[in-house]
Amino acid sequence: MAAGAAAEFLAEVSGKAAELVRMAEALYLDGRAFEGIGPAMEAVDVPGGMFHYFIAPRLERVFIVQVTAL
Repeated sequence: MAAGAAAEFLAEVSGKAAELVRMAEALYLDGRAFEGIGPAMEAVDVPGGMFHYFIAPRLERVFIVQVTAL
């Protein structure tokens, strides 16, 4: 939930999240067959704030876990 955040900021987060999904698809071609520990949570700065995410290769998902608008 990002209630009250500026539309421009949310558009930046959405664009970066889409890039992360494309990157994860290329990096983990068959995520369900992935064995091992997935990558740690990361932070991404975008104009107007930042967000934290992690990639769950076996679930084939990118989770945005915190959005911070400045």
